Amino acid sequence: MSTKVNVAVAISSEFRTLAGTMSHSHSVDFKSAFTVEELPDSQVKISGELPYAELQSERTAALVALGKNVELDGFRKGHVPTPVLEKHLGEMNILAEMAERAISHAYPHIVEEHKLEVIGHPQIEVKKIAPDNPLAFSITVAVVPTFELPDYKDIAKEANKNRPSDEVTDEELAEKIKEIQKSKQAYERMQELSQKNAENSEDGNTPDLPTPEEAEEKPLPELTDEYVKTLGQPGQFETVDDFKAKLREHLEIEKKQENVAKHRADITDGIIDKTTINLPQILIDSEINQMFAQMQEDLDRANLKMDDYLSHIKKTKEELKTEWTPAAEKRAKLQLVLNEIAKKEEIVPDATKVEEQTKELLERFKDADEHRVRLYVASVLLNEEVMKSLEGLE
Repeated sequence: MSTKVNVAVAISSEFRTLAGTMSHSHSVDFKSAFTVEELPDSQVKISGELPYAELQSERTAALVALGKNVELDGFRKGHVPTPVLEKHLGEMNILAEMAERAISHAYPHIVEEHKLEVIGHPQIEVKKIAPDNPLAFSITVAVVPTFELPDYKDIAKEANKNRPSDEVTDEELAEKIKEIQKSKQAYERMQELSQKNAENSEDGNTPDLPTPEEAEEKPLPELTDEYVKTLGQPGQFETVDDFKAKLREHLEIEKKQENVAKHRADITDGIIDKTTINLPQILIDSEINQMFAQMQEDLDRANLKMDDYLSHIKKTKEELKTEWTPAAEKRAKLQLVLNEIAKKEEIVPDATKVEEQTKELLERFKDADEHRVRLYVASVLLNEEVMKSLEGLE
């Protein structure tokens, strides 16, 4: 009589990649042995059976894994004889481990044969498991949603026509100079007042508040060679022309960076606004998790604790999650859109750059997982190539 066992096995994408590349022979036609049913919210349900031979081939590995930490009187840990170990563990426990291993090996082959773009952790339910019988199970997993791209080239061309100039105008330069002078003037007034109050305190007098005359903004000084020498670091500026030239160069770099960010947002927002995507929840959750991870890094650098910060802003993690959901959805849609454009345009990241940047990051972060780092680098470089192609459309 068969015994029904329900198990949920979380197999990471890294493990699936590893399992798919391991030398392991199968006598199963994964295409015909399994069916794929589409479910709501960009999920699919894979159903089918593996012959018992697939489980039997995992028995030795299952016993090794299960027996690794078994301690029995008279035997060293991990060195219990197989017959004794089998009796101690029980056939159903061994069979369950065999099933999990067989599914882990079969899963990447099923995905490959059915050409599924799976994301996240699959949920596996064993329907039938018994000695000398096929293993019946189903797998529910999210997949990359299918969607139609709008005419992204026309959207990008229109945005490119309206890209603002990176040139810094004389008016912008003059406004920045005035801002610098006002900041310097305010700082000097604070210093003077601080010195005056310090002297009053030494004399036993009450520190003075600034008088209306002191508080009133004084006329800005004339921009002379001598005056600009007092701005910035010692020796940074020698003449008014030198000061203006260096300031203009700095402003142009800032303006270019701002324009690039805004222009790219104009392009991608235009595409996303005209794209309908039914996002799987796992993609939204993934983006929110990344946002929390970034916040945790920022708090760590500031030597702050998450609980203390949440208490300070009077919000819970759940409230932040709700607030961040629209941004997370937009980020998830953006990545899907960029990936789809890359496919259509046959854009791939430069392999040499991927290798170089992966190596550089691994040298900086010694404990990082190489596979994850490589995927991250490839994704960043791919996104950059796609954006450059869109920015270049006329």
